[in-house]
Amino acid sequence: MTKVRWGILSTANIGMKKVTPAIQAAHNSEVVAIASRGQERAATAAAQLGIPDAYGSYEALLEAPHVDAVYIPLPNDLHAEWTMRAAAAGKHILCEKPLAMTAEQAQEMVDACREAGVKLAEAFMYRHHPSWVETVRLVRSGAIGELRAVQSWFSFFNDDPANIRNRVENGGGAVMDIGCYNINLSRLLFDAEPAQVRSSVHRDPEMGIDIVTSAVLEFPGGGQSTFTCATRTEPYQRVQIVGSSGRIEIEIPFNIPQDVETRIWLTSGGEPPINPATEVKTFEPADQYTIQAELFAQAILDDTDVAVPPDDAVANMRVIEAVLGTGG
Repeated sequence: MTKVRWGILSTANIGMKKVTPAIQAAHNSEVVAIASRGQERAATAAAQLGIPDAYGSYEALLEAPHVDAVYIPLPNDLHAEWTMRAAAAGKHILCEKPLAMTAEQAQEMVDACREAGVKLAEAFMYRHHPSWVETVRLVRSGAIGELRAVQSWFSFFNDDPANIRNRVENGGGAVMDIGCYNINLSRLLFDAEPAQVRSSVHRDPEMGIDIVTSAVLEFPGGGQSTFTCATRTEPYQRVQIVGSSGRIEIEIPFNIPQDVETRIWLTSGGEPPINPATEVKTFEPADQYTIQAELFAQAILDDTDVAVPPDDAVANMRVIEAVLGTGG
């Protein structure tokens, strides 16, 4: 096998607009099938994206012998069921974030995939973008001294009660949808799990989902990450990373366009704050979704570990639960 044959489990927007075309562009992948809860909808999606086979049920796609791996962009509350069904069918799984509704559920998914001998990855695509690869390298190399603090913001505006992001039963809310990124990047940069979590959660009184949440994650050794995520503010995203002798700012940390250059600012020395020594690092356009697909497919082809172990998704869910106060 020289290419991984993918099936797409759902015609969800993120898959149709971003991830599926990105998988199709991956050099070691081909998308051979797509499924929906109705044949007509699946056929329409297949025609739109030039996918050979369309299935009117998720079960039918999982039974297809020519599908090696599936991408799951279903609502959060369906991730566990269909990940475990895919594992039982012998398919490798790239599942949208957050992996599950709870850390316990996420662990069950990880265990099921290991038992079935299939690979599982959580689709945190941003980690694979060249700007983030370089940011992590700089932090690890000591370019800003000892990492002391991370501040991040991620927000957009959505008050549609019918949207799954605003439905508690579907795993909606700011933290589950986007705050999971703030948590993930904090754990990535500190290369550790927070020892203490404090948060302030504001919920929509009718929908019940959190719409503005701020948190402080305290890491071993005194490092801190503070963040705000919100679904009722102007769309905005930014990450600032501060060390004992420098800092890094990431211009577009999450929804990085595939067709524009991106930048990070590395500041170390000079005469801050009036005249700091700042270097602008510019990165050529790159599709983080394609890179994600290529890395996952290569792990399948080479039978090696995935780029980010699925246990990381379980750990991320533990922090999500701590922020929301829902953990056991």
